[in-house]
Amino acid sequence: MHSIEALIRAVPDFPKPGVLFRDVTPLLADARGFADCIAALAEPWRATGVQAVCGIEARGFIFGSGLAQTLGAGFVPLRKPGKLPPPIVSVEYLLEYGSDRLEARSDALRPGTRVLLADDVLATGGTLAAAQALVARFGAEIVGASVLIELEALRGRTRWTGGQPLHALLRY
Repeated sequence: MHSIEALIRAVPDFPKPGVLFRDVTPLLADARGFADCIAALAEPWRATGVQAVCGIEARGFIFGSGLAQTLGAGFVPLRKPGKLPPPIVSVEYLLEYGSDRLEARSDALRPGTRVLLADDVLATGGTLAAAQALVARFGAEIVGASVLIELEALRGRTRWTGGQPLHALLRY
């Protein structure tokens, strides 16, 4: 785990003063580090029968597609508005500065599909909660979520509902 963490760059005062940004691009650029990261993110889910991994735009696509490949599951992108052709299913959610929406194709998941949610960072939890609500609209079964980084001070885990496991590889 230390080698994965060593590949994440801490950037002070980005994107604004007082924020310590966690840059994952060095991890993505390191073949061994990225492979180890995907293996560690996948480990808790290997025996759960995951059928689809839903990755949240944008960096969740990177980690989610790697997880899907590793777990022998399909990959479903959860997109920002206007990126998918109709028909779509969407859910709107609140941000500190307004609202946003996540969308998926209306045929992306069947009822009962065993789904793992994937993203890079769990911060305030709004986006992950929206992904959870979107997948629930399909009648799919969420087995849990896997994120690379959890920013514990922002308490995003408190917005995770339903009792499914939420796996964070690194916590800051």
